[in-house]
Amino acid sequence: MKIRSITCFFDPRSPYSYSALDTLSQLAGEGRRLFDQAGIEVQTTRLASVPFPLLYPTEEVASAVRLAQTLEADARQRGFDYLSLGPALPAFPASFDLVIPILEATEAVFLGGQMASLRDGLSLPAVRACARIIHQAARLSPDGFANLRFGALANLAPHGPFLPGAYHAGERPAFALAVESADLAVVALRRATSLADARQRLLTALEDAATSLTSRAVHLSQKYNVDFKGIDFSLAPFPADWCSLGAALEALGLPALGRHGSVAAAAFLADTLDRGRWLHTGFNGLMLPVLEDSVLARRSSEGTLTVKDLLLYATMCGAGLDTVPLPGDVSTEQLMGVLLDVASMALRLNKPLIARLMPIPGRQAGDEVVFDFEYFARGRVMALSADALQGLLTGEETVSILPRGSF
Repeated sequence: MKIRSITCFFDPRSPYSYSALDTLSQLAGEGRRLFDQAGIEVQTTRLASVPFPLLYPTEEVASAVRLAQTLEADARQRGFDYLSLGPALPAFPASFDLVIPILEATEAVFLGGQMASLRDGLSLPAVRACARIIHQAARLSPDGFANLRFGALANLAPHGPFLPGAYHAGERPAFALAVESADLAVVALRRATSLADARQRLLTALEDAATSLTSRAVHLSQKYNVDFKGIDFSLAPFPADWCSLGAALEALGLPALGRHGSVAAAAFLADTLDRGRWLHTGFNGLMLPVLEDSVLARRSSEGTLTVKDLLLYATMCGAGLDTVPLPGDVSTEQLMGVLLDVASMALRLNKPLIARLMPIPGRQAGDEVVFDFEYFARGRVMALSADALQGLLTGEETVSILPRGSF
């Protein structure tokens, strides 16, 4: 187990924003040392702001880009590896037009686009705007890598520590922990003698880890007077079989992830996570990022695991569609259909979901995908069974979709 990120949250609009930044920088630095001393590696420290449309007039592209560059420099100067500026918001339609200029002008800035929330409903214009951003971002570099820094968000609450879904709300600065913990699941499930034993082994491993993490996080919270929002145990993987959530799922008895029985395996693990006794924040579901997980990348290359399979598993858990390599010629209209499915599921099932889709320029389904990035495995472009939507689903409405049983 490792800490993927100590993610700190702040509001640049505060008159004490720079003082808060300095405090958060000290907290993150001491946190890295404190966890390292306990034998828990901290891979990165990250900073997240309130949603960027709240920071400046969204019609002023040049001002938005300059502020993003300034905040990126401020974050890096204080030792943060990455900065999330939160999502574009349907209430500020022009904010979606700022995402591509900000991505072009920065290197370590992540952004999102909010498609849907229970309070505001599902915005068809926002879904279309997110599809357009993904289509355009794929062409910012020859390998399509810029889409790593953008996510289409649905029903995400603030203070989730994984990027690109992280954003702040409230006046007080805060922090949370994103944990890479798929290895705990691999070990627990491979040693289990029954499903009951598997559940208990995994819960014990996660709760023991949570106790160690929480005691140190509470110390940091009290010392720096910064709110601790919790831990996201989404069983995030590393691209090696020993730390693969795909391998953990298959350890339950699947011949290969994607075959029948995979939904049951996903439901079992998600249910186990829900039973965990720690302060939850973020997804706390099953993170199935295709290019970040060696077994997922392998099964998708073999054709066993499809985009529709990943959507199906998201109904059991979360966190949605993540680092999914798609054909480079996919259209905005095709992407909109995928995003509409994700947004609708998030509302109907009342769960946070994200879509981080990566069209690869010049590549077709089945072509090999290799990035010079330590967190990505070798994979292949996945086929997308999507055609352009027509009729009512292509309108300009914001639609209310309530969770089942809420009437």
